[in-house]
Amino acid sequence: MPKRIQPLSDVQVKNAKPKDKEFKLVDGFGLHLLVTPSGGKLWRFQYRFNGKQKLLSFGAYPAVTLADARQRREDAKKQLANSIDPGEVKKAQKSATVAEDENSFEVVAREWHGKFSGQWTPGHAATIMDRLTRDVFPWIGAKPVSEVRPLDLLSILRRVEGRGALETAHRIRTICGQVLRYATATGRAERDFAADLRGALPPVREKHHAALIDPKEVAELLRAIEGFKGTFHVKCALKLAPMLFVRPGELRQMEWSELDLDNAQWDIPAEKMKMKIPHIVPLAKQAVEILRELQPLTGYGRYVFPCHRSPLRPMTNNAVNAALRRMGYTSDEMTGHGFRAMARTILDEVLQVRPDYIEHQLAHAVKDPNGRAYNRTAHLAERRKMMQQWADYLDGLKMGAKVIPLKRAV
Repeated sequence: MPKRIQPLSDVQVKNAKPKDKEFKLVDGFGLHLLVTPSGGKLWRFQYRFNGKQKLLSFGAYPAVTLADARQRREDAKKQLANSIDPGEVKKAQKSATVAEDENSFEVVAREWHGKFSGQWTPGHAATIMDRLTRDVFPWIGAKPVSEVRPLDLLSILRRVEGRGALETAHRIRTICGQVLRYATATGRAERDFAADLRGALPPVREKHHAALIDPKEVAELLRAIEGFKGTFHVKCALKLAPMLFVRPGELRQMEWSELDLDNAQWDIPAEKMKMKIPHIVPLAKQAVEILRELQPLTGYGRYVFPCHRSPLRPMTNNAVNAALRRMGYTSDEMTGHGFRAMARTILDEVLQVRPDYIEHQLAHAVKDPNGRAYNRTAHLAERRKMMQQWADYLDGLKMGAKVIPLKRAV
């Protein structure tokens, strides 16, 4: 009779010491512990399938205990009894796990972002990734995109809504929908479940950007900017914001390569503009002086107003608004976007500038009497005069010149 193999004990497994060569401690029914010269203790299961000898790994001791290894042996024996190769089952499970990791919501979202971000402005691309990184990935980033359902998305949106950012919640729903539609198109999701959440959030009430339009209040604001105690490049941005009255995103993403200070002109490329049309901003002599003063500080890099954490990125969306808050202006009184309303109102009602010159400088969709859109150089000479007149007017307000009241106040 063949010698009966005695099953291993926990003590034997624990006390097994390495030797010069690897050796086996047999437990029986195909299971053994392989002890390596380096001290590793590896569970192995030997079996035959379709006439071939095979070996299956069950993991390493002590992470996999003797009892765990025996249970895995019994599971493998049941598969063999049903003509199933346990080695192939393990390979399939491993492949499925890898596929899940490769098709997680975060992986697919980053792939989508990389594919389409070239069509967006740099600021818009950064904003989308910031929203995903802060509000979405921590909650469903690791989840397979095929398993994301409306309740998963709704919990994210409710969390954002709960902190008072309703408009951001709406935008995140849209972003998640775009990711899921991309996943569907590439065969990794069933459909866009974000579409089921239409109407789940309260509508955003349209509100105008707060702005100061009374010349007396504007004069006080300009003097407050002159006394601003923050970083120099943010102070320069604050001084240029009323003078240039571009959109906040256009100002913060200003690049030195776009500026021609000798000819007093800023050429903004189409991809940075809301209307996707190139735009010219004539620079008054005061604006040129501010930029020349700033150039030794940031002129070595790409951005005129770099982020304080990384010169490779422009300053944050909130930099100008945060500076206004430090000066004591609430969000109901003045915003970075409000400089546009300020200029539009005072140029029209106080300085009596032709409205079409103003609208074109605001980069609005202005059309001529025949319905054709003006090109970027339309009325450029007149706009140069207007921008210098506006800068001189602001200087006068700051210095305490007599204020002409708005027509509407008469």
